[in-house]
Amino acid sequence: MYRTSAVAGRIGPGPLGALRERLPAAVTGAWLSVGHGMVSSVPITPAGTMTLAAARRTALAAQGFAAARPSGQPNRRTILRVLERTRLLQLDSVSAVVRAHYAPIFSRIGGYDRDLLDEAAWSDTTRRPRALVEYWAHEAALLPVRDWPLMRWRMVQYRHGRWNGMRQVAERNPGLAEDILGVLAEFGPSTAGEIERHLELDRPRAKDNWGWNYSDTKVVCEALFASGDLSVPTRAGFQRHYDATDRVIPAEVLARRVDEADAVRELVRRAASAHGIGTETDLRDYYRLTRRQTEPAIADLLDSGELEQVGVEGWDKPAYLHTEARTPRSVTGAALLCPFDPLIFFRARTERLFDFHFRIEIYTPEHKRVHGYYVFPFLLDGELVGRVDLRAERATGRLLVPGAFAEPGHRTSRVATELARSLREMADWLGLDTIEVGERGDLATALGKAVKATPIGLDAPAKIAAARASVSALK
Repeated sequence: MYRTSAVAGRIGPGPLGALRERLPAAVTGAWLSVGHGMVSSVPITPAGTMTLAAARRTALAAQGFAAARPSGQPNRRTILRVLERTRLLQLDSVSAVVRAHYAPIFSRIGGYDRDLLDEAAWSDTTRRPRALVEYWAHEAALLPVRDWPLMRWRMVQYRHGRWNGMRQVAERNPGLAEDILGVLAEFGPSTAGEIERHLELDRPRAKDNWGWNYSDTKVVCEALFASGDLSVPTRAGFQRHYDATDRVIPAEVLARRVDEADAVRELVRRAASAHGIGTETDLRDYYRLTRRQTEPAIADLLDSGELEQVGVEGWDKPAYLHTEARTPRSVTGAALLCPFDPLIFFRARTERLFDFHFRIEIYTPEHKRVHGYYVFPFLLDGELVGRVDLRAERATGRLLVPGAFAEPGHRTSRVATELARSLREMADWLGLDTIEVGERGDLATALGKAVKATPIGLDAPAKIAAARASVSALK
C-alpha cells in the first residue's frame, strides 16, 4: 500500500504547482496568485517548461499516490474511487503473488477485502449493480461499465477476432459461433470447457505447443468476446464465464452509440486525467490507441482548453498537462507496485519519469534474468528506489523474496526499513505469516535484517476478516 502523510502545501484544483515550477521566480512572485484554484493574469504559452520532479509529482497525484489513506475500513466506494483515478485495471493470469488487478488498489489504499473488487466486477444485483466490466482496453482489463460503449469501434475492428488465427478457426468451424450462442441462451453463463461438454466437443488437445493451446471453442468464445457479442458476467478460479452481452451490460449502456472519433477523444481525455501529464505516446498507450487516432483527439482537447501543451525538462517530445491535474509540493509514502500497475505499465514512460529501467522477465530463461521472475518496483517518497522479486507461497504461509535490489544511490538503511514495512503489510494483506529474504541483490542483506526487526501486523487480518464478513452478508 502507499503509506502516506498529508501532502505538504498541496495546491488546489488546476496545475498551479506545475506553473510555479515552469515560470521564472520573478514572474511567479509578481503574477501568480493562488486563490480558489485560479491563476490571475498569467500568460502561459506552449513554450512553458515543467521540471521533471514536478512532472513526476503530477503523475503520482493523478494516479492517487498523493492522497492520504482512507481513515476507515475500505468499502466498495473506496475501491471505485481508485478506479476514478486509474480508469482501468489490467488483468493478467500470473498469480505468483496476487492477481494483477488486485495489487494496484492495495498499493494506493492498503489492505482491503478482494471480494469487494470481485463483487464490483463479477456480480450484479438490484442492490449492487455491476460497476466494472471486462474488455480489451490496456490489454485485457476491468473498466467502468459506463465506458463499454467507448470501445465499440474496437469491437468492429475485432469482428473476426483479435488475431488471424481466430479467423482461421472460425472458417474451419463455420457453425461454431452460432452453436456457442445457442448453448449460452439455453444454459446461461458458461466456461469454454462447459460449452464444449454441452456440444460434445470435449476432446484432448495436442501437447506439442507450450503456449495457451486453446481449443477451437475457446478461440471462438474469445473472438465473440472481442467483437462484443459475448461478455464476462463472472469468473471462477480466474476462468471466464461467457454470456451474451445483452445479459451483462445494462440496456441503457448497451443502447449508447458513440462514433469512433468521439469515443477516442473521450478515451484520450480519460488517459490524460489518469496521467496528469504525458506525451502523445503516453496517452496513446493507455488504451492501446494509434497515433492516427490520438493526434486529432489531442488537438481537439487543446482547442477546448482541457489540455495544455508544455515542455518537461529532459523530455524530447511535447507533453500535455490536464487542466485539472494537481502538482503537490511533495509526495511522501511507500508502495510496492506490481508489474501491471497503471503507473508503470508503459515502460518507456516509467523510464522517462523515474529514470527506472524495468522489464518483465517471466519469459526470460532463468539463467538470463537480471532481477527475477515477478518483480515489484518499490516507490518511496515519489521515487522508484528499488525492486524485489516476490513469490507468495500460500501453502506454507510465506512471502518469499528471492532477490532485493536498490537503485543507484538508494542502498540505504531507510530504504531497507521502509521496504520491510511494505512487505510486512503485503504479507498481512495476503494472509501470510512469514517473510523470507533470499541472497540475491545488493539490498538483500540489509532487507533481511530489517524484516527480522519489523513486527507482524495485528490489525490487517482483522480488518480483512471484517470486510469479508460484510461482503458475505450481501450475497
